[in-house]
Amino acid sequence: MTLRIGIDLGGTKLEGIALDGSREVARLRVPTPRDDYDATLDAIVSMTRELEQRAGPPDGQQGTVGVGIPGALSPSTGLVKNANSVWLIGRPLADDLTARLGRDVRIANDANCFAVSEAADGAAASAGVVFGVILGTGTGAGVVVRGEALTGANAIAGEWGHNALPWPDADDEPPPECYCGKRGCIETYLSGPGLSADHGRRTGSRYTVPDLVARAGAGDLDAGQTMDRYFSRAARGLASVINMLDPDVIVVGGGLSNIEALYERVPLLWDRWVFSAGAGERVRTRLVRAAHGDSSGVRGAAWLWPDD
Repeated sequence: MTLRIGIDLGGTKLEGIALDGSREVARLRVPTPRDDYDATLDAIVSMTRELEQRAGPPDGQQGTVGVGIPGALSPSTGLVKNANSVWLIGRPLADDLTARLGRDVRIANDANCFAVSEAADGAAASAGVVFGVILGTGTGAGVVVRGEALTGANAIAGEWGHNALPWPDADDEPPPECYCGKRGCIETYLSGPGLSADHGRRTGSRYTVPDLVARAGAGDLDAGQTMDRYFSRAARGLASVINMLDPDVIVVGGGLSNIEALYERVPLLWDRWVFSAGAGERVRTRLVRAAHGDSSGVRGAAWLWPDD
């Protein structure tokens, strides 16, 4: 069985994993060389070789290499675009890594890697269509169809967070400003900072997400109403995904995936906005928490090379 190497290139850390089948055989983590493209290449190459050495691939064969990045490769130019790690933008990352490692390297958006991981051997294992959403500082997402990440003509498949919140009501006004330059994006409501900001606008008090969840659980009326608004918005946002993609499973990762009530409340609410619901028929899409947690991204990078 081929050894798979996965690298997760984050803004602050570079994490690598070696998988023998679905079994982890080696893992490394080092600081990301920020603002230095050549040093980033060197770090990825060094980590790949160290992982192979520790894992000991059979018969001296080289492992496959997949890399998850906080951005995408432009279908037009092959260069990195939309990357939070700005020193990657405009660079031929795939070509440079392929040349240095002497083998093909597959690169994908980190949210796509998350979705691939959970579809391969995680909470959505064996599902045909998977929508993997990361609810954290942002609201990135990826789409996997029959084990393969869907990239799209513009390499932005799954970017649901920069669509407008659907079916807005009075509680959603005024629409918050998003860093992308628009107002009312899903991300401004459903990200961790968005949730905290919503509570602050209503009450004048700012709390972290864990504090808000704890306060709501303890009976705090204001916190409870904030969480009710959050669940309604999540249900509407995900209902629009179901209407368009009709996934078998929606997997949730990121810090807000730890909100236990999310998995009970949201499916109870989204029926009213999903097109096929009603007349005794319930939505069959499952909403589940990621099985691999923070490891999903790096595991998904390794799974960019599925079994032949």
